[in-house]
Amino acid sequence: MTTVEVPTYVPGHGLLRGRTAVITAAAGAGIGGATARRFLEEGARVLISDAHARRLKECEAELAGEFGAESVAALPCDVTDETRVRALFDAAVSEHGRLDVVVNNAGLGGTSPLVDMTDEQWSKVLDVTLNGTFRCTRAALRRMRETGGVIVNNASVVGWRAQAGQAHYAAAKAGVMALTRCAAIEAAEYGVRVNAVSPSLAVHPHLAKVTTPELLEELTAREAFGRYAEPWEVANVIVFLASDYSSYMTGEIVSVSSQHA
Repeated sequence: MTTVEVPTYVPGHGLLRGRTAVITAAAGAGIGGATARRFLEEGARVLISDAHARRLKECEAELAGEFGAESVAALPCDVTDETRVRALFDAAVSEHGRLDVVVNNAGLGGTSPLVDMTDEQWSKVLDVTLNGTFRCTRAALRRMRETGGVIVNNASVVGWRAQAGQAHYAAAKAGVMALTRCAAIEAAEYGVRVNAVSPSLAVHPHLAKVTTPELLEELTAREAFGRYAEPWEVANVIVFLASDYSSYMTGEIVSVSSQHA
């Protein structure tokens, strides 16, 4: 298979200028971190959060040094803790006076055959990936129903397609898709749009650490471009969904994938 080269990084065009965004699981080099950077490049102010306080602090310092301290704030948050979720969204409003965009990126994976999967493994993945998205979406809507806004959730193609060892993760991501559609219908009366991205394979250092080279090679071979996505390529689609270019889209799950049908 011929591998299509990674395209040139797309510069910002001010698509989110003046807007305030909360991005969960934004520390590090994954989709959340790439999204925070893309939002800053597009003119947004961001409040980034992550359950890993040290990595979050390092990420905040790096972005503040590049984009200015007035554009970046950070607050550790475990999305399985309702009290901390409320504190995160309260901080966004108190820091900037409003909340325009929320990106629910926090998720937890793992690989286990269903017959060997424990209740704890199942529950932990669903609590972070699905319940965490629910908690953050609920908190966002309670603040956005007076002002409008945009919510973008991170789903996955495994919410549509079967993959061995991923029953808990696939069920959680399929739930995120259903949650997105239902939330969108309820939020429409508030002028709030709710959509989701559904990536196939975006490789970053953390994923490489918890996935075998053999599995990554197998998954990459399924991609029509012969390569995996860069996290910023997924972030570009999140920017689109957060911007006015997608003003008539809500309840949609946008596949960010080059997988063969």
